[in-house]
Amino acid sequence: MPRPRTPDDVDGIIAAWEQARPDLDVTPLAVLSRVSRLARRLDLARGAAFAEQALDGWEFDVLSALRRAGDPYELSPGQLVAETLVTSGTMTNRVDRLAARGFVERRPSATDRRGVIVRLTSLGLTTVDAAMAELLDHEHGILEALTVGERQQLADLLRRVLGPLES
Repeated sequence: MPRPRTPDDVDGIIAAWEQARPDLDVTPLAVLSRVSRLARRLDLARGAAFAEQALDGWEFDVLSALRRAGDPYELSPGQLVAETLVTSGTMTNRVDRLAARGFVERRPSATDRRGVIVRLTSLGLTTVDAAMAELLDHEHGILEALTVGERQQLADLLRRVLGPLES
């Protein structure tokens, strides 16, 4: 049996737009305004989770890219750029700052004498692992109103909407 719908702020926004502009089809707001508001709440929750490890979001992005690469937890700066969608200049600055904090180290590339590899240090590994655990605690809490099946259905629907935008 479906759960009863509890009106939220977006319902009020939609009703106001329908009153102000009855000539417009405002139905996309029912989904996309909620996605936008959820994204803002997620940013706050992620900031809180990363703050537990004294990390900024960008630091977590770089450290988690290295962590996901698997042992020995290293990538080239070019691979990090591709993983995090920033410019090479921005990545150089980020790696410098992470190295200064002891989270990563630069090593010479074994395959390119001019190249370098960025590798997680043991401090970086324990920090990113703790930040990921904290993040998942926050995110499980955000999704607790949904059943496992509803979570999967929502993920599938969002994948269908997001896919063409990322191609």
